[in-house]
Amino acid sequence: MRLTSIAAGILTLAFAAYPALNAIESHAAATPVKSPQGTPRGPMSSPGSPQPADAPPAPPQGPPASQQTIQSQTTIVNVFVTVRDKHNAIIPDLTQSDFKVYEDGVEQKVAYFTKEVDMPLSFGIMMDTSGSMYNILSAEKDAASDFIESVMRKKDEAMVMTFDLDVNLLADFSEDPRVLERAIRRAEINAAGPMVTPGTVPQRGSMGTNLYDAVYLACHDQLATEAGRKAIVLLTDAEDNGSKMTEEDAIMAAQRADAVMHFLLITDAGATEGYGPGVASKMAQETGGRVLVVRNAKGLAKAFKEISEEMRSQYVLGYYPANTRRDGAFRRIKVEVARPDVKTLARRGYYAPTR
Repeated sequence: MRLTSIAAGILTLAFAAYPALNAIESHAAATPVKSPQGTPRGPMSSPGSPQPADAPPAPPQGPPASQQTIQSQTTIVNVFVTVRDKHNAIIPDLTQSDFKVYEDGVEQKVAYFTKEVDMPLSFGIMMDTSGSMYNILSAEKDAASDFIESVMRKKDEAMVMTFDLDVNLLADFSEDPRVLERAIRRAEINAAGPMVTPGTVPQRGSMGTNLYDAVYLACHDQLATEAGRKAIVLLTDAEDNGSKMTEEDAIMAAQRADAVMHFLLITDAGATEGYGPGVASKMAQETGGRVLVVRNAKGLAKAFKEISEEMRSQYVLGYYPANTRRDGAFRRIKVEVARPDVKTLARRGYYAPTR
């Protein structure tokens, strides 16, 4: 399934700089979507019922769904946090009192806290199939298939995309690991082939690897209307020389979708910090993800294992923003942990609702 039909409306949205995104999300959330096998995926339910204007917000009964889809008077912001020690081991015994959350420099009152993450996970496996991936593509397929088997649990769903001169959706969201693994096996190097779906986003430059376009399409068209935890795992050298969207467009789409980007940065032993590593680092940091450098098949399997651990070892902090303005502005988030020599991984902000 090509992304031409999925991204038919992106031309207008790209020039409008997302002013109507919430309205589009609301419409999409009410529209059943069919998987490639024809099984309907029902309408996305609202994560909370509207509250009367004069009623205080009720405390959440479980991990609240993404704040992007809430249309009530009270909007909860969820922050998923991973905490590691100086040896890079995950710290599993923190309590709510160990955390402080700030929004635009103002400390927020945490209304919900848990370290038992049972929220469904929606994620994408995104494989770079440009010519530079030729020697490692087979190992990518093996490691990605093992990752699907290890990370997915009941009610989780995933999709598979590839990108090179074009962006291809090999499997829409599915809860069946077998469907996803078959899609992974179909990935092929396509660097020398023609661009099959031109014009899905406004033309900006010459043909080449479309990393930014792929992230934009995955987040804006696929993940934006999903509830729960959302992530993208990218296997790439993070080189982009063909996208029509920019790096900032891709980051904004991920932030609006509340999606974390993890990079398995595939590079050779002589690589140094440069264009690709710098891009991966920025995109991951802005969304709360990690960059793991991969130089061979063994390293690829190890990196997937670490990302799997990351996804299943998160704390959830939920708060009602002190700033209640619905102005669509970007709000910066900072998480502090009252323990020495720790590293925290969390998204750096979100976009406020507009209504």
